[in-house]
Amino acid sequence: MKYNDVCTGRFIERPNRFIAFVEIDGVIERCHVKNTGRCKELFVKNAKVVLQHFRDTKRSTKFDIIAVYKGDILINIDSQAPNKVFGESINSIFSDIDVVHPEYAYGDSRIDFYAESGKKRLLIEVKGVTLENKGDSLFPDAPTERGLKHIKELEKSLLDGYEPYLFFVIQMSGMRSFSPNYKMHEEFGMEIEKAHSMGVGVLAYDCIITEDSMILNRPVEIRYRDHS
Repeated sequence: MKYNDVCTGRFIERPNRFIAFVEIDGVIERCHVKNTGRCKELFVKNAKVVLQHFRDTKRSTKFDIIAVYKGDILINIDSQAPNKVFGESINSIFSDIDVVHPEYAYGDSRIDFYAESGKKRLLIEVKGVTLENKGDSLFPDAPTERGLKHIKELEKSLLDGYEPYLFFVIQMSGMRSFSPNYKMHEEFGMEIEKAHSMGVGVLAYDCIITEDSMILNRPVEIRYRDHS
């Protein structure tokens, strides 16, 4: 996935989930944030941010914030990016894919991808990961009832003959591992463990991140809580 017309700026403040003020070449710009999540550990005053510049005058904002530097780590925060890079790579992750449909209605949810491989029917829910702690990645960064609902739908789909997957796209490079964030949302972490034990596939891949691109890279180790 490639971005056009990118630049960098200095983060000043984020008055709400959708808007942030950034200093770009000495000018304070009102920018759109491409992630409605909290991202509290990323949006700190004076953080270096990466923006995509839109020159269409019909927009209310000329810039989208697409990534943030956390020290030396560049973290893509574009909430649309995980589905895009997964869609670009689905044929290299799963073999012999014949059919792919995004936004598939199942139960009371819309699952990100439905795919067919021979007689197999795959349901794949994709989650973007932007939280990092000393080289390890975690999800979620805030309680997610919607995410919990999606996992339960994947569990139900096993009874209907689907092959379900929960796929975490780590929106940064070089992570050692992925873990459910039990501290933030214990029930979500426990539900992932339950789903995994039932037969739901749980995968996590990091990405190759640059200021103007994001490419799915490699699987990383998934670490669950030690219950011993």
